[in-house]
Amino acid sequence: MTAQPGHRPLVVPPEPPARPGSSEPGSERQTASVPAAPAPAPAAAGPPASAAWRVGDPVGLRRFATPTRPLALERGGSLPGLTIAYETWGRLAADRSNAVLVLHALTGDSHVHGPAGPGHPTAGWWDALIGPGAPLDSERFFVVCPNVLGGCQGTTGPASPAPDGQPWGSRWPEITVGDQVRAEALLADTLGISRWAAVVGGSMGGMRALEWAVALPERVARAVVLSCGAAATAEQIALYATQLAVIRADPHWLGGDYHHHRPAGGGPHTGLALARQMGQVSYRSEAEFAHRFGNTMQSDGRYAAASYVEHQGAKLISRFDAGTYVTLTTAMMSQDVGRGRGGVPAALRGCRAPVTVAGIDSDRLYPPRLQAELARHLGTEAHLVSSEFGHDGFLLETAAVGQVVRAALTDAGS
Repeated sequence: MTAQPGHRPLVVPPEPPARPGSSEPGSERQTASVPAAPAPAPAAAGPPASAAWRVGDPVGLRRFATPTRPLALERGGSLPGLTIAYETWGRLAADRSNAVLVLHALTGDSHVHGPAGPGHPTAGWWDALIGPGAPLDSERFFVVCPNVLGGCQGTTGPASPAPDGQPWGSRWPEITVGDQVRAEALLADTLGISRWAAVVGGSMGGMRALEWAVALPERVARAVVLSCGAAATAEQIALYATQLAVIRADPHWLGGDYHHHRPAGGGPHTGLALARQMGQVSYRSEAEFAHRFGNTMQSDGRYAAASYVEHQGAKLISRFDAGTYVTLTTAMMSQDVGRGRGGVPAALRGCRAPVTVAGIDSDRLYPPRLQAELARHLGTEAHLVSSEFGHDGFLLETAAVGQVVRAALTDAGS
């Protein structure tokens, strides 16, 4: 479908039908055959195995694009029957020059702005940055945020039906940041947007914003890259691999084929919650943990800091999918903007799109030295936001981060 200026159609897709695979023009990668789905296991009593959005659930503010071409994958093969969920704010200009792409982080989704409600278990994750007069001014820009490829909130991912109608599960292919950007380019094509006025993202969203600027500079007027690096570090890979091992060790993981237990029981809840708990420690700063919790013991006998991360794990299983956590984390582990481009310095020095780089001074997961490296090779300077919130500062320090975004977009869409 092609969006018309001022018109935002609402399309609820049917279960994606089986479509014959074909190679993209100029590509030798063929659609991989989809092996038969495993037989459903008996359902057990308990909460849903996956909190992934499914057709039939409340749509909320989502819209859906269904590109007609299969998506060629970097590791080989392709994905047929792709559906991309997205949300928009503002009006698309007649010449389509004012579109801004916003890209979410690991456990985010398309719901950047707006209240919680049917179809949206949480309020917008960057609510203050979008709206009239906000840094992403909805009276000036047409803001688009898609759920990422491999996600679980409407875009095709491991919990989605494969062409045979059964969940992809263990049959889901390994994807990369580049694959995710190519899926977002298909969304842009579907919307009739040939060039974004800006692409903005933090953390995993920042990785994709950077990939947009390097891989498709002719389609990006400028990029805003927050709280990420040019390539995954050894420490990040080790941390992510441990989180994935915890999920896969859960006896309810079933090799990734637990989705048949929906609506009741059987999902790898313990593994997903523990992975989130591990991640949450890396998302915040040591100073915040010390000031907020110290070594305080609660009346129930639990340390306050332990109670906090346990709460974060419990919250995630009510809105996320373990298979998506695995596939997106795997993509972040393989992130390397220099792959196939002569290395990071060469890739960044050759970037033709202007890029604004910013980080958080207390971020220990993607520390400021990584943004300094990005900026040095891009020939610019990194902005540093002061915060006690660590990596999560790019989400929580909305005033300071908003200033960075507003300054970067000063000339965009004019």
